[in-house]
Amino acid sequence: MRGGFQDSAPEFVEALDQRTEERPRFRSLFFARCLLFFILFFLWLAFSGKFDLFHISLGLISCILVVAFVGDLIPEMRNYGILRSVSGFLLYIPWLLYQILLANIHVIKIVFHPNPKNVIEPQIIRKKTLLRSDLAKITYANSITLTPGTITVSINVYDELVVHAIDSPSLEGIVSGAMEARIRKAFGET
Repeated sequence: MRGGFQDSAPEFVEALDQRTEERPRFRSLFFARCLLFFILFFLWLAFSGKFDLFHISLGLISCILVVAFVGDLIPEMRNYGILRSVSGFLLYIPWLLYQILLANIHVIKIVFHPNPKNVIEPQIIRKKTLLRSDLAKITYANSITLTPGTITVSINVYDELVVHAIDSPSLEGIVSGAMEARIRKAFGET
């Protein structure tokens, strides 16, 4: 058969071979789903604040449905790493909150500066990331956006983040790689 599809078929098959992953063992997948259920149920209880039979049963049903239908979409559940990712992420949150506090203080200084036009120097940079998993990249982009004074404009297919900042000091954690290093450590990509 003549045509473009047959000519490119070996490359397509080779690309598919590189993307195949081992199927996780049943026991570890079951453990990951149970862990996800307990995390979701704990969050349900914490945020609902209602501890009567009706609300607890709604929480149980909701968490079971989420784990049943969405559990396979979480990459860490397929790669045996959900416990490591959750614990690493929980250790990352206090550091992020501290960075958000520092950035808030910096933005307040800019706002109350006698002449803010002299200190505001908006800029856009491109930063290539070494993060491998999509979840880590999204966490990095959201962390930049959560930090006042910076916002992630986009992430392209070449793993470059486009970041807008209000001034140069707002970019220090991004340019130095401190935030990315923390995320790499949190997700075990070191």
